[in-house]
Amino acid sequence: MNFAVLQFPASNCDQDAVHAARLLGHSARLVWHKDAALGDADIVIVPGGFSYGDYLRCGAIARFSPVMQAVKQFADNGGLVLGIRNGFQVLTEAGLLRGALIRNRDLQFHCEFIHLKTATTKSPFSRRIPAGKLLRVPIAHGEGCYFADADTLAALERNDQILWQYCDAAGNVTDSANPNGALQNIAGICNERRNVAGLMPHPERAC
Repeated sequence: MNFAVLQFPASNCDQDAVHAARLLGHSARLVWHKDAALGDADIVIVPGGFSYGDYLRCGAIARFSPVMQAVKQFADNGGLVLGIRNGFQVLTEAGLLRGALIRNRDLQFHCEFIHLKTATTKSPFSRRIPAGKLLRVPIAHGEGCYFADADTLAALERNDQILWQYCDAAGNVTDSANPNGALQNIAGICNERRNVAGLMPHPERAC
């Protein structure tokens, strides 16, 4: 597969994403935020970092980058898009995913390893995760608390769009295992078409 990894001013996980894709035997290249085309990409990664310094609001400026118009068209045509941490924030700001990411409930920046439970394997991003397997993945964020209104949460549940939830080492989805206060311990979701996904933890750093 050909990976296109977006690069905004102040991205800091773009190289990690390229490394992870190549480590798995795929081709990967960086795409600058001012580019208006994605080339021959099979999947787009919107990486973590602090795009545009997180001025105004996380992801709020990046959503207006020329490259995001290409990403939206790519997604509308069924292309796969994965947003990681700041990339998740960008995708919600751009309207490609529902909900929002707000300040952690304790107002602290969290940099640690957590456990994830795969809530559904019915997506291109989770379908090859073995049933019952827990993921141990690092996080590094200050605004990773997933928030949405009741109707949005109900729709996510009804459509099986919650991909990952924070859990403890035994797989229990508990409040104490929730590092940021995310509603329903949500760590990652996808859109209704299941071709756009976002998650707050950093799978690319786990390798």
